[in-house]
Amino acid sequence: MNNAQLNELKDKYVAKGAASPATAFADRAKNAELWDADGNRFIDFAGGIGVLNIGHCHPKVVQAVKDQLDKVMHTCQTVMPYEGYVKVAEKLAEITPVRGEAKVMLANSGAEALENAVKIARAATGRNNVICFDGGYHGRTFMTMAMNGKVAPYASDFGTMPGCVFRAGYPVAEHGISEEEAVRRLKMVLKTDANPKDTAAIVLEPVLGEGGFYPAPQSFLEKIREICDEHGILMIVDEVQSGFGRTGKMFAIEHSGVKPDLMTMAKSMAAGMPISAVVGTAEHMDASGGNSLGGTYSGSPVSCAATLAVMEVFEEEDILAKSQALGDKLAKRFAQWASDFDAVVHPRNLGSMAAFELNGKDGQPAPELAAALCKRAREQGLILLSCGMFGNTIRFLMPVTIEDKVLEEGLDIVEQNLKALVGSEAAATA
Repeated sequence: MNNAQLNELKDKYVAKGAASPATAFADRAKNAELWDADGNRFIDFAGGIGVLNIGHCHPKVVQAVKDQLDKVMHTCQTVMPYEGYVKVAEKLAEITPVRGEAKVMLANSGAEALENAVKIARAATGRNNVICFDGGYHGRTFMTMAMNGKVAPYASDFGTMPGCVFRAGYPVAEHGISEEEAVRRLKMVLKTDANPKDTAAIVLEPVLGEGGFYPAPQSFLEKIREICDEHGILMIVDEVQSGFGRTGKMFAIEHSGVKPDLMTMAKSMAAGMPISAVVGTAEHMDASGGNSLGGTYSGSPVSCAATLAVMEVFEEEDILAKSQALGDKLAKRFAQWASDFDAVVHPRNLGSMAAFELNGKDGQPAPELAAALCKRAREQGLILLSCGMFGNTIRFLMPVTIEDKVLEEGLDIVEQNLKALVGSEAAATA
């Protein structure tokens, strides 16, 4: 079927809230390139929103999935376990920087991992409250919608959110929140809303994802750790988007040296197959009763096979070094754009988790400009995403394995459209 025919089916049968606004349908893909149902080529700077750090259809992962399909597709691991689940757990326990000996549970999505992390924290502490941060994103289930630090579009239409969730400020200097102010606000939340003796966990992303790709300062993460230790609160780090090599290390928290009690991960963990995990200190992970964690498809044999293959690819192809090198290339190009275009501000990256913002002539966030850039890029064969509290951030999540030629082609499209949209501003100040 072609794009037009598929769009007719989408309009007729797919719920509006779940339907993509895109009109091109993916037909096949390889590494950082996609071809739609009409044969049009796209360069992918979105990576399925950070799912494809090692690219579309990596041959090693594809082969691992095919091999597993010939053996076992499903049993439900609580009914009859299988090797893949325990091998993934072993590997994650070895590489995840949590405190002490680690244990693991597998789930299907990032939101499920966050839900289960909260369950585990409540079981381990006997407390209910959870503290999150402005700009944070944790999922679309009810608990994770309550935890998100942004209402629209995730929780706008769905009524009352679960209680016992409180929010503090995330340190983003560009938004007027210094690290000192963020710590002050967190301490105030513990005084005014979430009594420490009733607080199970503080949950944060070490680099905001949907919130704009802002890395938390090391000293801030250290302060969170200190506050958690002072009050017996568990520190939960959400690495769903920042994990699996995006920042130049396997997990973003490693840049700080801080060790949380629990970590969540998903997205690039299996290069496109649905899987997620909670990894945590053994005593916390074992706090709830038998059969209290899991689900029908959690840690499916096929997704586990993909995960194990991904981990082999990381070692064999030195993905972490490639991520850092990609980040360096992006940082260099961003710096040039910030110099050439008045609208391009606050370029930043941690490894290849990179972004810049677009502001208007008045110096205020320009979400309409970001939307126009993404739209024009798509029309010219480049998939580009915006994000951020004000919708003016352009984020880059292309596969770390992207070929240099394809990378430069995509960056040139961004630059050409910046010239078309805001080039007059640069010329006026030259």
